[in-house]
Amino acid sequence: MQSVVDFLNGIIWSPVLIYLCLGAGLFYSVTTRFVQLRHFREMWRLLLSGKSSEKGISSFQALAVSLSGRVGTGNIAGVAAAIGFGGPGAVFWMWVVAFLGAATAYAESTLAQIYKEEDEGQFRGGPAYYIEKCMGQSWYAWIFAIATIFACGVLLPGVQSNSIGNAVEAAFGSGAMIETAIGTFSFAKIATGTIISIILGFIIFGGVKRIAHFTQIVVPFMALAYIIIAFVIILLNISQVPGIVMLILGDAFTPMAGFGAAIGWGVKRGVYSNEAGQGTGPHAAAAAHVQHPAQQGLVQSFSIYIDTLLVCSATAFMILLTGAYNVHGGGEGAFLIQNLSAEIGANGPVFTQMAIESALPGLGKPFIAFALFFFAFTTILAYYYIAETNIAFIRRKLKISGMMFVLKIILMVSVFYGTVKAADLAWAMGDVGVGLMAWLNIVGILIIFFMSKPALKALEDYEAQQKAGVTEFTFDPVKLGIKGADYWEKKYHGKTAPKSEGTDGNTPAKSTV
Repeated sequence: MQSVVDFLNGIIWSPVLIYLCLGAGLFYSVTTRFVQLRHFREMWRLLLSGKSSEKGISSFQALAVSLSGRVGTGNIAGVAAAIGFGGPGAVFWMWVVAFLGAATAYAESTLAQIYKEEDEGQFRGGPAYYIEKCMGQSWYAWIFAIATIFACGVLLPGVQSNSIGNAVEAAFGSGAMIETAIGTFSFAKIATGTIISIILGFIIFGGVKRIAHFTQIVVPFMALAYIIIAFVIILLNISQVPGIVMLILGDAFTPMAGFGAAIGWGVKRGVYSNEAGQGTGPHAAAAAHVQHPAQQGLVQSFSIYIDTLLVCSATAFMILLTGAYNVHGGGEGAFLIQNLSAEIGANGPVFTQMAIESALPGLGKPFIAFALFFFAFTTILAYYYIAETNIAFIRRKLKISGMMFVLKIILMVSVFYGTVKAADLAWAMGDVGVGLMAWLNIVGILIIFFMSKPALKALEDYEAQQKAGVTEFTFDPVKLGIKGADYWEKKYHGKTAPKSEGTDGNTPAKSTV
């Protein structure tokens, strides 16, 4: 299985995809005149001012749901892997991906808002929807939907739960070994997998509103706690910070771990962590209730900064400041830098646990186990919502009952299986899922741009209304020459969209917060 998955990764994560991710971010940065910088202040305002409605969640809730997908194992174990296989310079390329990816996130999330639909009393949208409506290619949309259901329902949840299992085992011990039909595993991992699956089932059977309420509380709290711990460790080693910054910048362009390896691992783990261009964020973005599609695009763009420039950087500095890392060389068992035992794998949270443990003895292992549980668990919830949305897309044409129930069961099984399996296989399978979605989505949003530029038109329209000083923004896709935006057409021209929807200047929305 490992060899098959590694072979697929070699094809999917070729240098072409690496440069496609960077190129798409640069392209959208230039065409939007660096929207991620120009509208930074507006991002803050929108983040704190949105309301929810009976059909949609608020901008902050949508940010929390998408952040629950972005802030996860990739921020703790993924950064460790980037350093372990790509050297300290990989961190620089994670920053580059974050900065450029913020523009990509704007584009894909704005598209999701423009082409969203109402489905059984809630908003749905994402790449499958905008590919079908804007490109007019149902077959391509179906390929994305199927690939996403497979990736988010089967492959990616195991990566998150695997890191939880490894962190719990490292923090509290493995316990007795238990023989099962699928292998011999520690009691700690079996118990952890069982508990995660039960809690997961309780939440996902409650729907998107329950997911949104859970994540809007947990994600900000855990991210803040994690950053505070990192800040304390940085302060304890403040004299070393300039040297670490120079190490990151210098190694980004030197052959310590291979110039290509630094870029490759930085981009791969950067995309895995912040998900810009991957096509996951747009699903939560489409569920938000906003006055104008560009507003949610800006909020989602800001989420990339939170994920990579804050949380990922916090992990990187803790690891590098404490020296709790190895850098693998070209051959098996070869190291370019070896500060830790050779048995400690880079594909896991152990680097981060040891970094905190060395600076704050007695805190590192249990804290990371605790943080990983919430980070990874909320990411699994986001994956479920994404898979559910794509099943809803397919269900519009393929009327098969019980598809959502089957997804819930498969996800719970995948989470348990991922908890007990080897880390390398779990991460490799996750990379396959991420790579497939990134290929399909980035190609899609680039084609859409050259066809009709809807995300750019939405930005220009929003900026024009800002300049005019309006207090209630509106969006008329017909005036902008955007076709297929059925929800917004009906909303603007008053054919549907009840007055209780809130921020369109009518009756205030009924809050679900």
